[in-house]
Amino acid sequence: MKVLLDTCVSGKAAAALRGHGHDIVWMAEWEVDPGDDAIIALAHREGRVLVTLDKDFGELAVALGRPHAGIVRLVGIRAADQGPAALAVLERYGEELELRALVTVQAGRVRVRAGGT
Repeated sequence: MKVLLDTCVSGKAAAALRGHGHDIVWMAEWEVDPGDDAIIALAHREGRVLVTLDKDFGELAVALGRPHAGIVRLVGIRAADQGPAALAVLERYGEELELRALVTVQAGRVRVRAGGT
């Protein structure tokens, strides 16, 4: 799956996802963070699921109607656990994400908002 990891996501998550064959763009590898609007636009343009810790992307997608290719938000997930959590979500909710779902992951809880804009 094509995935864009926000700057705030752990490098271990990037390595884990790459190790499982996912096509990863990790914003922390860029010299300059282009900002949330540019990140969500890039993910949409390239058909990449956006994985982030930042709630602002959900607000951009829902409240402001920014187009996206699916968003996963990891809430309160330790850096060491972000890779396994993201892998589990991509495997379990891949079809929903392809339909532009917003998936929020917390310890012991996953919330899925059906795709839209």
